[in-house]
Amino acid sequence: MGEPPHISIIIPFYNEEATLEHLAKELSCFVEANPGLSFEVLLVNDGSTDRSKELVLKSQFPKHTRLISLSQNYGSHAALRAGISQAQGSCLTFSYADLQDPLSTILAMHQQMSQGYDIVWAYRKNTQNSLLEKLFSTLYASLMRRYVNPTYPLQGFDVVMFSRRVAHELIRNAEANSNIFLQILSLGFKSSYLFYDKSARKAGKSKWTLAKKIKLLIDSFVAFSFAPIRLVSLVGVLFFVFGCIWTGYIIFRKIVFDDLAAGWPALLSILMIGFGITNISLGIIAEYLWRTLDASRKRPVYIIEEMIEVDQQGKV
Repeated sequence: MGEPPHISIIIPFYNEEATLEHLAKELSCFVEANPGLSFEVLLVNDGSTDRSKELVLKSQFPKHTRLISLSQNYGSHAALRAGISQAQGSCLTFSYADLQDPLSTILAMHQQMSQGYDIVWAYRKNTQNSLLEKLFSTLYASLMRRYVNPTYPLQGFDVVMFSRRVAHELIRNAEANSNIFLQILSLGFKSSYLFYDKSARKAGKSKWTLAKKIKLLIDSFVAFSFAPIRLVSLVGVLFFVFGCIWTGYIIFRKIVFDDLAAGWPALLSILMIGFGITNISLGIIAEYLWRTLDASRKRPVYIIEEMIEVDQQGKV
């Protein structure tokens, strides 16, 4: 490609055959409408099992589009990391096959990047999500601000643009079972933000299931916060204090009134609550231990199976 492109657009997808032809048309129009900027598009196939790959090769994507196929489904954040590892642009950004995030946001972010920023965030101003999805997003953002990073926006974000300096750090410190957005947020480079309206999905079905949202919540806490461990310690202290007070009360009643009968139901309840809290605490600790073991194995975060130059129909 000679000179590196101004912007690398990384688009992960998984079973998106209903949206890819429309994506190709929109990207081509977007690139043609901005001749003053050079683009490369990296389509990261995150182990799709439908006709997504076939449709990518048949559709008319703009020049300098590459298809990166992973060996299996690793998750969207791992797919984004795979795209970053192969991107050559001076600025890198994320987009998605459903185009709920308007491509025009890329231009607005790039304009702010030219003012000397290393990171520009695009915060959601309005969304077309359901009430349940909005409640989950609000809860997630509140927890992140309280326990992980106080600068995390309440509106949430799915899109960011960053410099090669940031990309280098992400490649050098690739984290499995982690939140790439929180990692970027924690790097501390000079950043700015803008707002945009998120559109409704025009075709296909979202792959962002409740199970994936819960996993992201767990990954975010375990990878970036000590709050769960502190919660375990706090619960242990509270139960110890409560146990001491309860023991003193039992001794007092026994000495002064001698009116307490053996209470097997109460004892059973206490044991059940105690063992329940203990098991929850052990589960939280086990999450940290498992992540430590997973990191020590140094298994790859993703494996690239093949790369294809889509506009040339030839393997790299």
